[in-house]
Amino acid sequence: MQEIVDKIDGMIANIERVVVGKRKEIELSLVALFAGGHVLLEDVPGVGKTVMVKAIARSLGADFKRIQFTPDLLPSDVTGVSIYNQQTQTFEFRPGPIMANVVLADEINRTSPKTQAALLESLEEGSVTVDGDTLQLPMPFFVMATQNPVEYAGTYPLPEAQLDRFLLKIQLGYPSAEEELEVLRRVEYGHPVDGIQSVMSIEEVLDIQKKVATIMVDDQVKGYIINLVQATRKHGAVELGVSPRGSISLMKATQAYALLKGRDYVIPDDVKHLAEWTMSHRIILSPEAKMSNMDVRSIIKEVLSQVRVPVMGDKVATL
Repeated sequence: MQEIVDKIDGMIANIERVVVGKRKEIELSLVALFAGGHVLLEDVPGVGKTVMVKAIARSLGADFKRIQFTPDLLPSDVTGVSIYNQQTQTFEFRPGPIMANVVLADEINRTSPKTQAALLESLEEGSVTVDGDTLQLPMPFFVMATQNPVEYAGTYPLPEAQLDRFLLKIQLGYPSAEEELEVLRRVEYGHPVDGIQSVMSIEEVLDIQKKVATIMVDDQVKGYIINLVQATRKHGAVELGVSPRGSISLMKATQAYALLKGRDYVIPDDVKHLAEWTMSHRIILSPEAKMSNMDVRSIIKEVLSQVRVPVMGDKVATL
């Protein structure tokens, strides 16, 4: 266990050579990677979203592809296309950039909903279907999608079905004055991301993912997750609460987070720490709540304050 923790800490330190002052966000990204999920990075342009994804990919030494989403991008530009070869008189499949271990889906909300939907199968099932043939994606398969806030011009809001397939939604935020000064120092004579070396192999990632699946989640902790999710569905300001897929995502995320902290079991504090990141993009506020300028995060904080935290030895009780 300690060997795995040391390996992950080394990877975090490697990424921090490029991404300054964002240790929590780096940890959350690795939680998604080791839990077998995907990350949606939402923030204003220029705060380092793309750089962080590149640093993670280089730290893994994995097959990395970038998809720059634009309004004219077609689904086949993502998944791949079959092209007729006149010499062999057969169709040959040319894989798209989705066929990689780590995929950066850059500015995903700048493309049309039809192209966004091309990612649905790959995010959920780890496969793509082209011309009726289902092709498995390489393992591990990890997508980090970036998007600008939907208020910005030229963006298409992601549909609920696609948002639900991201394990976590993370916001980087602006750096402090001290952190920004450090960024300027590091890029003064060249970008540090070019010097990032691999510190973890693909095989090690797969082994860690298998280890995450063995982390124990007590029934009381599962009951706590269910209570939180049920509370979002019953909240008066919520039109659509967290789905069952959200419950599973929260549990999987807590398993990976517990491993990062050197434990082989999940505690309620893990659930509380990850609730905002796993549930915020799965909650749709009612029109009245939106008109009142209510915030999803305030709803989650309210739910966390109202739902009783289990104590070991309690009977499992759900709402």
